[in-house]
Amino acid sequence: MASARHVVVSTASGTGQAQKFYETQLTDTFKSLGFKEDEHFFVHLTKSEDTITELTRDVFLPAANKGAVLSIILLSGDGGVVDIINAILTSSRGPDFACPEITLLPLGTGNALANSLGVTADDSMGLTTLMQGKSRPLPILRTTFSPGSRLLVHEGSEEAELHSYNGKPTIWGAVVCSWGMHASLVADSDTTEYRKHGVERFQMAAKAALYPEDGSSPHKYRGRVSVLRGSEWYELDEKEHAYVLATFVSNLEKGFTISPASKPLDGKLRLIHFGPMSGDEVMKVMTKAYDQGKHIEDERVRYEEIDGLRISFDDSEEDGRWRRICVDGKIIRVEKGGWVEVTKEDAHVLDIVCGAEHA
Repeated sequence: MASARHVVVSTASGTGQAQKFYETQLTDTFKSLGFKEDEHFFVHLTKSEDTITELTRDVFLPAANKGAVLSIILLSGDGGVVDIINAILTSSRGPDFACPEITLLPLGTGNALANSLGVTADDSMGLTTLMQGKSRPLPILRTTFSPGSRLLVHEGSEEAELHSYNGKPTIWGAVVCSWGMHASLVADSDTTEYRKHGVERFQMAAKAALYPEDGSSPHKYRGRVSVLRGSEWYELDEKEHAYVLATFVSNLEKGFTISPASKPLDGKLRLIHFGPMSGDEVMKVMTKAYDQGKHIEDERVRYEEIDGLRISFDDSEEDGRWRRICVDGKIIRVEKGGWVEVTKEDAHVLDIVCGAEHA
């Protein structure tokens, strides 16, 4: 039983509907349960992209370190979960630490976690899961980078340093680590103007990337890709790539089944990879992902369970745009000649509520 209940309203997530949903839907649900604000639950509205991180460090973590089991109802996309994960893992956890329990009401853009956990199985926007779902441990990805890598913030206009873990820049996630087309379209569409279009922003950015204005072919991403199987690393033969993505989840957005073999919270990391193609061919492959993940039947698509992924850049990839990595929507630019490595995180620091049929 939760000893404290917090509602976090991410006001800028997705198309900016979280506050309206809270005021018109969630408050009615709480009233029907007899809940009163500041007595049975506490509400926090985000004021900046740092609000959830600050809340976690200043409010949630101190309580969790005293053994309090927190219920956090998060009106956001995947980014809110990522902020909580990183705030916890970059802070000290005491011996009495109790994992907070997250209920995700999908008010973001792609909502990969919610779509993969059965939260969006009906049109209640997560309220059914809030009332009937069960919590389970949330698997986490640890992504480490070469020393010159930087987090891109404020629509890519500024850089920030990543947290140092064991002497290496590190960020944690729960959904995806990607390079190539996926990372580029997430980065390019992460602007105020693009966000107005909701999930359509990804397809708009994809078309711009696949059909450059100068009539050229899509960019061929150059680098060495290795996968971890057990305790051994194996380098792929390909040196040019279009799509490199490692994920825990089945769906990156509703209906877009990137990894059909993935089961909710099974902790299995899977790789989706294919090499350079024409814009038309890439569109054909990725459109099949909307048909229950049939893109994996294409012989040009590599799809396998892995234990880790490593990407190394040489000096041939001059433009920093082509060295951008996406971790759950966060964009990190690796320096020329740098590298990125993703593995499974051993620590269990969050539980997440999923649809009852997946519990």
